[in-house]
Amino acid sequence: MTMTDSTCIECAPRGEIFDRPLALELAFTDTYRRHRNDPIALREAKCLRVQFPAILQPIDGRDLFAGRIRYPLVGFSPEPMGLGYYCCFKTVRETLEKLPFSTAERESVEDMLVFWEAECTHAKTRAAFPDSLRRALPSDEWMSTSGIAFPLYRMAGITLDYGKLLELGIPGLKRLAREQAASCDGERSLFDGMGAALDVLEDSCRRYAREAAELAAAGGERARELEQMSEILEALTSRAPETLREAIQLFWLYALLSGTWNYGRMDVYLGGFLADDLESGRITREEALGLLRSLWRLITAYDNQYNNRVFVGGRGRPDEKAADQFALLAIEATRTVITNQPQLSLRFYEGQNPELMRAALTCLGEGRTFPILYNDDVNIPAVERAFGAGPDEAAEYMPYGCGEYTINHASVGTPNGVINLLKCLEVALHGGIDPMTRQPCGIPTAAPDRFTGFEDLWQAYARQVEHHLEALALQEKLTYDVTGAAAPFLLVSLLTDDCVRRKKEVFSGGVRRLGGTIETYGNINVSDSLCAIRRLVYEDRVCTLSDIIRACDADFSGFEDLHRRLLGAPKFGNDLGEADDMARRTHDHVCLSAQAQAARAGLDTYLVVIINNSANVNFGAHTAASADGRRLGEPLANAVNPQAGRDRSGTTAFLNSLTKLDPGIHAGAVQNMKFSRGLFTRNRPKLEAMLGGYFRSGGTQAMITVVSRDDLEAAMREPEKWGHLMVRVGGFSARFIDLPRGTQLDVLARTLNE
Repeated sequence: MTMTDSTCIECAPRGEIFDRPLALELAFTDTYRRHRNDPIALREAKCLRVQFPAILQPIDGRDLFAGRIRYPLVGFSPEPMGLGYYCCFKTVRETLEKLPFSTAERESVEDMLVFWEAECTHAKTRAAFPDSLRRALPSDEWMSTSGIAFPLYRMAGITLDYGKLLELGIPGLKRLAREQAASCDGERSLFDGMGAALDVLEDSCRRYAREAAELAAAGGERARELEQMSEILEALTSRAPETLREAIQLFWLYALLSGTWNYGRMDVYLGGFLADDLESGRITREEALGLLRSLWRLITAYDNQYNNRVFVGGRGRPDEKAADQFALLAIEATRTVITNQPQLSLRFYEGQNPELMRAALTCLGEGRTFPILYNDDVNIPAVERAFGAGPDEAAEYMPYGCGEYTINHASVGTPNGVINLLKCLEVALHGGIDPMTRQPCGIPTAAPDRFTGFEDLWQAYARQVEHHLEALALQEKLTYDVTGAAAPFLLVSLLTDDCVRRKKEVFSGGVRRLGGTIETYGNINVSDSLCAIRRLVYEDRVCTLSDIIRACDADFSGFEDLHRRLLGAPKFGNDLGEADDMARRTHDHVCLSAQAQAARAGLDTYLVVIINNSANVNFGAHTAASADGRRLGEPLANAVNPQAGRDRSGTTAFLNSLTKLDPGIHAGAVQNMKFSRGLFTRNRPKLEAMLGGYFRSGGTQAMITVVSRDDLEAAMREPEKWGHLMVRVGGFSARFIDLPRGTQLDVLARTLNE
């Protein structure tokens, strides 16, 4: 298929036009070009018609639900492939080199690449940068380049109103779109586009219904199961779901077609279906567990270890009894399906059904790394403060991705920038020069020999941080503006508050809260470094600031005694007032400085997220030795956790330090903990008492890995025998053997709490 073919792409039979490599990508491009000047909602609907159901994959032999997907190299999505309209340039070129194409086909592909170089949403966003933003954020290569701050290009953390979907079904949503279109005084293309997108969803149900029926007709032990799947898919085109199996099927296909991969409060929108099925005898608990296990495997196949969040538990659930039934089943599915996805998360509060926490700790004790534990008694008041939300709205907080908070189907808070705070300090100590590259970096600051005291150093560091936060906030708003002008994200807007009521697209005034977030790294390295400098240089006067700078530049070679003194200075994670006070100062500064950017940038909120996704390893590789005693190239501290191995005063001291950082001025902070298996098995009462004390003292969350050092070392020696070993890396879990060696060593180095 080439772009010169006369076939009408949109009308051609499914499966007949995409039988050649890159044919779908060319077809998608052709459709976009022909509708380039149409209203953006209608253009998106036309492009979705080409993309779906073509990219939906066959029903697997064990699937109890239809719905697998493989994105093309050119297409449209809000999350899985980045930012709206996208093109995977490198992979397209590799495909062109490896496979046989005719001259005409090659010309079509090259023409397609040239077109998307200017037209993809990422490129449009970067092209819209004013000169001042280009100077502040000169590079996009944050994983491989030295520097302070980098923009990201994505839409992440979208959670949809699946309760509304399951209440109305496809017919009800189509009726809603028609009614809204009829009520428009002028432009109605948004709702016409929504109706067309729902037609695509309906057609996808029918495509899978036909496939399931054909598989059933072939006979075999799954014939009746597949017949039921076909009947359900066909029924969903004409009515709302009535059973748990129907509800899961509709939810799952909508999630796939919408291009989102965080699923909100699943026990709220599916709990009632489960309770009704169990009460009526339509299903047994074991059969329901089988349905969830199948859904968990589909979520794993929709592979994104940083997302795929499912939430159960917590305040604000209208039917707690039904929700608890579902939550316990979800925890059991996680215990028995040994994968790193979905990221099951348990919200809890004082007075909640204790069975949920008991089941969660049992699951964690078996090495599953899930559920992640979130303390509503602390988090809800914190979200009220950070988001300026009322208690009912704050009760709908949803951590997504690696742990960033959003408000369930009512806010957007994409982390579209990253900042290396330790690099800010490093550059401030070198008068605006990056010692790794010897090039100017950030903004010029006074030479360190001009500092008259510790506060001069603090101000030089703070100026670097504030300068880059301002740039990243402006970049965040610019990204929303460009993205909103490119596409309404029809299926997202339809189930996001308050887009339908406002008659506006999600990124163009529709969503109730348009916020942004910034990922910060090296927070604790900065505070420990500043604490050591203040103690050794300005209080004890055992060395000069220049001595420390020279030692760090030499990676402590020839400065071994000074290195020992730096390592011996107070460190966060040991419940030491001096170190924890400095951590609190650096924490408050970056969080409050980010908050101050919201109004300037035109956002409802702009908040720090202190997460980890292996970026501490990547940033560490491009950061010089630091005054906390960390050596050249070593990983930075994991989120707000102590630098690996520096918490040496026991678990209680470690947890006490964590609770001293204000949770009400940011949008999430990862708190990773590594425990011995014995603590979960032989000392369960001690574990429960310790975690209970931590949460009552203000602990917001716990991301727990239960593992032994021996197991980790054995997995590094013989990875083929340890495919089952799961660990928390940062805000996500992974098979230990799949991690890069540097990340494996980082996990290994973390303190084991026994």
